[in-house]
Amino acid sequence: MNTQDGGHYDAAVDALAAREYEAAGNRYTRGGRRVLADPRPEIDPFEPDEKGWVGQGLQQLLTAVVAYRVAGTPRRVAQRAVEGIAASRDLQSVLTAPGQAACLAELVADFRAAGGLDGAADAYDDAAERYLAAGDAIESPQALATTPLFGAAAEPIKQVARGQANGEIAIKWEDLHGADPSQAGEFLAHRARYKKQRFGGLVDGAVADGHLAAPRGTTEYGNETHRCPACGSNDVNWAGSDVLCMRCSTPTERV
Repeated sequence: MNTQDGGHYDAAVDALAAREYEAAGNRYTRGGRRVLADPRPEIDPFEPDEKGWVGQGLQQLLTAVVAYRVAGTPRRVAQRAVEGIAASRDLQSVLTAPGQAACLAELVADFRAAGGLDGAADAYDDAAERYLAAGDAIESPQALATTPLFGAAAEPIKQVARGQANGEIAIKWEDLHGADPSQAGEFLAHRARYKKQRFGGLVDGAVADGHLAAPRGTTEYGNETHRCPACGSNDVNWAGSDVLCMRCSTPTERV
């Protein structure tokens, strides 16, 4: 993370590696709230920000929802999803650069889908419509899609998906975005349409598996000094404060 979260993000990843999903949800919650309050030294979360750093706080709250779903704590799921929806909507009055309000609407839909709340499909449709409406004002949708706000809205679905793909990258840039960046509205609206079809089902899959993977950090195939004690793989993932198995997110052992 590039924001001031007090170390809670890394602690949440460590909890995922230990299969302590409620603890992970708690840590993601604490990190998310901290980033929403004070994202970076130079950023006032009540002032416009073309990069949308505060969005990383929403990312942590959204991942907390998924962690609580896997942990089987429905009250926390609902509370955190509602909290994330409220924060996303509130930020729509602050993050006013072209396309940002649509991204926040996309996050509203994500919170509904991750939390198993009603209205997710309609919320994704709303986000897609907002992207289309903002299209003419967006000069470079590719650049916009790489800002912290848009990255924050992309990472949770990627994290959930990799847990059901043997730790590999299961959702790529071209999956989330349209084929023609010269059509900015359509290029970005594809994000909402894709998530409408996939995100809820991926979260349901993680719940059924009882497993939420750690996010993908720096990875290496065939590492010679680390091996997973759970599955035997020596493909590694540097995430959180430990070296994790890229396949199953278990902390590795040195060999």
